[in-house]
Amino acid sequence: MAHARQDNVLIYIRDDVYEDYLQFVKDRDINAIDNFSGQTIRRDVVDMIIAQQALNLGGFKHYFSYAPGKVNFRNTKMLQEGKLLISFDSYWLQDAKAIADKVHISAPLIRKGEYVAGIYTSPKNIKTLNIKSLDDLTELTAVSTPLWRTDWQTLSALPLKELIREDSWLSMARMVNIQWVDFLLMPFNPTADQSFTMEKVHLVPVKNIAVVLKDSRHFVISKAHPKGQEAFIAINKGLKLLRDKGAITKAYQQAGFFIDHKTTKIIN
Repeated sequence: MAHARQDNVLIYIRDDVYEDYLQFVKDRDINAIDNFSGQTIRRDVVDMIIAQQALNLGGFKHYFSYAPGKVNFRNTKMLQEGKLLISFDSYWLQDAKAIADKVHISAPLIRKGEYVAGIYTSPKNIKTLNIKSLDDLTELTAVSTPLWRTDWQTLSALPLKELIREDSWLSMARMVNIQWVDFLLMPFNPTADQSFTMEKVHLVPVKNIAVVLKDSRHFVISKAHPKGQEAFIAINKGLKLLRDKGAITKAYQQAGFFIDHKTTKIIN
């Protein structure tokens, strides 16, 4: 960055999300992006772009700079303390409500019933790849964390052989990759076969089956941050404009996140 701007707002972002975001955006104007198909697009990256578009549309004209790193649950603490203005990674409503005394909660970005996840497993895990219905889950193990309330509750309600706790997302993916655990829930990937690859981890979804996570997702904005109130008013104004013209649904469809319900069996 050539020079620091006085109205600069620092946003902490997970490094792998930031890398995919930079690759997808390249040098394009964020506010002009209206096609969300591409190799490095994912739910987190769509969230990040829509947050900026909504803020801008709503009149929030400050400049953002980014600090990538291993941020995850630390973000929540920074939001509560006013060190972070907004999480560009949306929150489940029940996670947001748990800190509602410290944060503003935006209008829904992903509405209840819209978020479906794939059952991701190792390409070598034939038992998991062959499941056809809820009854087949009784022989399988899954991994998640109760820190993600909606994911944990969804999996806890399924008739699994065992639900294993692991708080690190990358560790979860590795456990499934080496078949210590049968599967984890993940948003569908926009790759041609919907597979997910990162470092030595390669996971594929069970074909034509999805699980609904019954909650909505929202942006959370710090009440303690000096620009918090301004950003909260702006993002809701911008989200309404994007929602009214169908831009939010279209973005997640193009990113491969919203799937065709006609060809997919949904496990509720």
